[in-house]
Amino acid sequence: EVLVAPPFTAIETAGRILRGSPVRLAAQNMHWEGSGAFTGEVSPAQIRDAGCSGVILGHSERRRYFGETDAVVHRKLKAALAQKLTPIVCIGETLEERESNRTFRVLETQVREALQGFAPAELSVLVLAYEPVWAIGTGKTATPQQAQEAHRFIRQQVERLYGAPLAQSIRILYGGSVTPDNIDSLMAQNELDGALVGGASLKPVSFLRIVHYKAPMRSGV
Repeated sequence: EVLVAPPFTAIETAGRILRGSPVRLAAQNMHWEGSGAFTGEVSPAQIRDAGCSGVILGHSERRRYFGETDAVVHRKLKAALAQKLTPIVCIGETLEERESNRTFRVLETQVREALQGFAPAELSVLVLAYEPVWAIGTGKTATPQQAQEAHRFIRQQVERLYGAPLAQSIRILYGGSVTPDNIDSLMAQNELDGALVGGASLKPVSFLRIVHYKAPMRSGV
């Protein structure tokens, strides 16, 4: 399954290009209110009307540069589910938090604050994305073992909140400098269900290699 999340200004064009293909369309962000005077914001209904079936929530850049909190992510998640959008909720620790041995504490808080208060059935379409913030756009990446450890912990937190059936069915993506060079070793880990691809998605050949990670690279592709 492949989703692409272009900027808001390119969603309509991308939708036309993707029409009839198996590739789904997602938005990079949205507001939590369905309507109202929120200049510059885009509502869940507008995203749905533009042809999106999914939306990224709580991306590390939204948290860092726009002050989005876990409470804001929770409100957006509730709104996305109400519009039957597939929510991709991003969580992850900073370098400072990792170096001070707070990774698991941060992840536990982010999962709990974002997901609390829902019925398990409501979250059946939820996708989580683990973004080690220290690995985004830096050329660094978590080792496959670090990614596996974090994903396992995240799944355990979902199980604590909502039970084993949801925890085992939920998809958890890895998003931290995913490249053609590391996708195979990352996806060999059984807790990783996919990837949230950033910079590499801007290069068609690299993105295709990541999408078809089980297939060897072919010249001329």
